[in-house]
Amino acid sequence: MALGICLLSKSGIADILPAPQGLGFLRDLGMKAAGVLALIVSLSVVAESKVYTRCKLAKIFVKAGLDNFGGFSLGNWICMAYYESHYNTTVQRVLEDGSTDYGIFQINSFTWCRNIRLQQKNHCHVACSALITDDLTDAILCAKKIVKETQGMNYWQGWKKHCEGKDMSEWKKGCEVS
Repeated sequence: MALGICLLSKSGIADILPAPQGLGFLRDLGMKAAGVLALIVSLSVVAESKVYTRCKLAKIFVKAGLDNFGGFSLGNWICMAYYESHYNTTVQRVLEDGSTDYGIFQINSFTWCRNIRLQQKNHCHVACSALITDDLTDAILCAKKIVKETQGMNYWQGWKKHCEGKDMSEWKKGCEVS
């Protein structure tokens, strides 16, 4: 059976042209279409990513009541967010145990949020996907819960390694926050 391409001319007469190189052209066409689709999807994901500036984040954190929350200064929160995510709201890191850290605070799916892959405790009563949006409300509420229910900011390795016991005043310098 011969395969071909059906073309409809302006006059309404159909022509069937032989398919070039048998079915190989369909495979090539499908691969090109899949490549274009993958590019479009990856660009749309990048377009949704939000990376805050240090000062914009400082203002959001002050408004959300993070300055001195749990005894930790605004500088601690800004420093921690920098070393956990570089202020990127969409960062996701899959860990060796199969759980995932989400968002600007890198909140873990095993204990703090719910995703579809694992049985989680979900102490923050939030979907993990809510922690990777540019609306930081759920991430901040969950981070407050973590500080309150654990050993303060010791939950975050980035904070322990880079921020704990250091002068935090530089983190809010020039940001017009109190």
